[in-house]
Amino acid sequence: MPTKIEKDAVSGRDTTGHEWDGIKELNTPLPKWWLYVFYATIAFAAVWVVLYPALPIRGATGLTGWTARGAIQQEMAERAQQQAPVLARLREATPQQIVADPEMRAYALAGGRVAFANNCAGCHGAGGQGAPGGFPTLADDDWIWGGKLDDIKTTILHGIRNTEDDAARSSIMPRFLADGLLKSAQVNDVAEHVLSLSGRAKDAAAAQRGAALFAENCVACHGETGRGNREMGAPNLADQVWLYGGDKASIVHSISYARAGVMPAWGARLDPAVVNMLTVYVHALGGGEAE
Repeated sequence: MPTKIEKDAVSGRDTTGHEWDGIKELNTPLPKWWLYVFYATIAFAAVWVVLYPALPIRGATGLTGWTARGAIQQEMAERAQQQAPVLARLREATPQQIVADPEMRAYALAGGRVAFANNCAGCHGAGGQGAPGGFPTLADDDWIWGGKLDDIKTTILHGIRNTEDDAARSSIMPRFLADGLLKSAQVNDVAEHVLSLSGRAKDAAAAQRGAALFAENCVACHGETGRGNREMGAPNLADQVWLYGGDKASIVHSISYARAGVMPAWGARLDPAVVNMLTVYVHALGGGEAE
């Protein structure tokens, strides 16, 4: 509670007049150097508001006319001018020519890494490792549409099963159960046969029944041994690499209802030089195939 201001007997300082439980508060002023610094910051802020854009007003620039937006635009223009010659070379070259030229290849790998992080990593992962749910890994040697430079470039340019590019890669698998082409028991048998292609079947009788159904319904796209057909976008079913899961339940779902993943067409969104850089970068992730 407030009391009268008095001298503290120990320190000799005035009290503030406040006391709590017998403890009196001393009136100790801030050091003068601290006050001077505080006043200096106020003065500095006032000058800054006049010279630079500091008020939350649209279009405010201050007396200097400097803005962060203007500065970055100038820097980007200068950087674009510096990069223009090499980008022109990358734009006009083929991926094969870029790979064969050490200077262009180094630039393409560096630029492709940035472009991949900005446009592709959200689905395919930062290192191209892919993700569950239809996002294929780009770092192995298992390719649905082919892993050569031209194959990869075509996929990047036109995408897969999208509505924005008439040249998009497209493959349509029947929904065997949903469309009434096979019964549930038959789908189970086909799934068991598919598992047998990679040595994982657990029901030999079902796998044998499924082999006949596979020959009637699936061989045209996936081949007699289930190794797929890249020209049609039919994946290899005889290896251990699965886009939507290789367990029996996932295979049954794929047979029953099909899968139809979509990839955007980047040809209309990215500069041709960036497409070439992405092509070289993806090819170099570890799964690219020799020409």
